[in-house]
Amino acid sequence: MRQLLLLAALLFGGAAQADFDYHLQPRQVAEGTWLLEGSTDNFARENGGDIVNTGFIETDDGVVVIDSGPSRRYGEALRKVIGETTGKPVKLLLLTHHHPDHVLGNQAFADVPIAALAGTRRLLEEQGDDLAENMYRLVGDWMRGTEVVLPTQTLEAGTLDVGGHRLRLLALSGHTGADLAILDENTGVLFAGDIVFYQRALTTPGTPGLEVWLGDLDTLQRLPWTLIVPGHGPVARDAAPFDQMRDYLGWLDALMRKGVEEGADMNELIRAPIPPRFAAISLSRYELVRSVSHLYPRYEQRGLSKVSIEPGEPHAQ
Repeated sequence: MRQLLLLAALLFGGAAQADFDYHLQPRQVAEGTWLLEGSTDNFARENGGDIVNTGFIETDDGVVVIDSGPSRRYGEALRKVIGETTGKPVKLLLLTHHHPDHVLGNQAFADVPIAALAGTRRLLEEQGDDLAENMYRLVGDWMRGTEVVLPTQTLEAGTLDVGGHRLRLLALSGHTGADLAILDENTGVLFAGDIVFYQRALTTPGTPGLEVWLGDLDTLQRLPWTLIVPGHGPVARDAAPFDQMRDYLGWLDALMRKGVEEGADMNELIRAPIPPRFAAISLSRYELVRSVSHLYPRYEQRGLSKVSIEPGEPHAQ
């Protein structure tokens, strides 16, 4: 009986382990450049938190990795496919920002430099444990063994030469307050991070303001890119992701401005009709609810500030 129980434990234990496989399939999108495209769904036990685009660039000196994914298990799987695909060691991990789906695979890269903007390190240090705890709640055992690992190198805007690749680093802020975008000048591939969402509604919890985000889009679009890799959603070789982002951000801003003008409460705005042109974008209603919850109090406060200034009263310009 004891032997039967041991055999059953081995069999079912193996099956359980097999269930926690991300089945990562790198897709080459440019010379020496691979993408691992995540789902545009929300975090769920069914996807293990794999809702993010990660990537890697093969250089003469080794591999540059863009983001480490949502868990230790994902990071280890990513490290494995990098080795299988390139046969080269990892040289450097670049983090676009501190959100958990982009950084909780860091443990798998603890033996190489992990580089990020100073603000990203600060935000991960402040929020990382809470973000990881929430991921455990959302995706369960996929997160087993995952711990927060902080960046070990600080990046600034400028250029970084790695193994014959000239990487242009852009320090932006529209999504979280500290957002890195990377343009590989050799191939024209732009890793836009979460400054760009495409065919998936954007998330706004840490944005310093939609106007800041719009400015970042202008900065990125002016670059000499040939392919856009958004933080979430499919890649594109035209400006469609920028157009969709501007359209969506403009609609969101107008909705909340009109709400303030009409004295609408938050519950009215979260029930606002989704324009038909956004109907096919994943999670539009879900993210509208979240964005209104995060942002509408700011819009209301601005409206109250304007009302509080009496006619003829001096005020700051």
